[in-house]
Amino acid sequence: MPFVKEKYHIEEETIAFLYVMRTLNFTQGQAQRHIAKGRLLIDGESMTYTGAKVQGDVEMVFFRAKGRGRRPLFHNKDFMVFEKPSGTLVHPNTMATPYSMLDEVRTIAGQNANSTHRIDMETSGLLLASKHKKAETHLKGSFENRTIKKSYLAWVDGKLTEPFTSTERIKVNKDGYETSKHKVFIDDEGKASHTDFIPLEYDEALDASLIACYPHTGRTHQIRIHLFHVKHPILGDPIYGASYEAANDYLDQTQSEENRLIQHGAPRLMLHAQSLSFTYGCKFYIESKSDFSSMRDLICAKNTRVFNR
Repeated sequence: MPFVKEKYHIEEETIAFLYVMRTLNFTQGQAQRHIAKGRLLIDGESMTYTGAKVQGDVEMVFFRAKGRGRRPLFHNKDFMVFEKPSGTLVHPNTMATPYSMLDEVRTIAGQNANSTHRIDMETSGLLLASKHKKAETHLKGSFENRTIKKSYLAWVDGKLTEPFTSTERIKVNKDGYETSKHKVFIDDEGKASHTDFIPLEYDEALDASLIACYPHTGRTHQIRIHLFHVKHPILGDPIYGASYEAANDYLDQTQSEENRLIQHGAPRLMLHAQSLSFTYGCKFYIESKSDFSSMRDLICAKNTRVFNR
């Protein structure tokens, strides 16, 4: 398990964050956040005051990477690009998470390596990770400034033949999910967003279209909500395009594999991060080697699936 708890003995009274810095080779900021999260324990109780003095027996909880041998698609001295499989988290969401891409990132490049952007757990494809803090700062800043260009592929419900653009504004759902399990929705008071879509192929037998997606903004679930809004939800989407009951079963982890397939159209979200284009000293264009088109084999037959457009 990536998060472990180990015992330590402090001979001389020391300021807590300094001890964590020296022991775990953290920066001051990392050490202070570590303590603030309750990961330094005395007599089994978390202490969160970073400036407190500590001595004697303590315990620390920390992330110890345990990779499974997944190698990056590309890497240099500053960053790595991985092919993330669907169903794998980028970061652990709890201390009980058994595995995430962070395990691979830090197994290869050490404690200061990190992913530089978000990908939904069920989305597959390219993940860009830094090898050190300077690269992390630069790459995260590039994502925030929208100088890193991304493209995605998606299998969607129904027939699409012409390119189109969605600039519908997106607002975070704050109603407690009482009427919908949607995390975001289209609303004039939402944040500006922009996605271009280009249809690539239509499979008549499945009544499904393969499309290329080019997000120009980085809103939560942007591609998913934009496609749902035009009544062509991504196949396998457990939230957008599903009934309230089906989405709730998925979130509660009580849904059977058969119902997942029938209620959502595929056993996973059929969305794939296909390419990254950015500048880091020189220009990089990196494309996924996965054959996402062939993943149509996962899609439920059109006369069997139940999908809310």
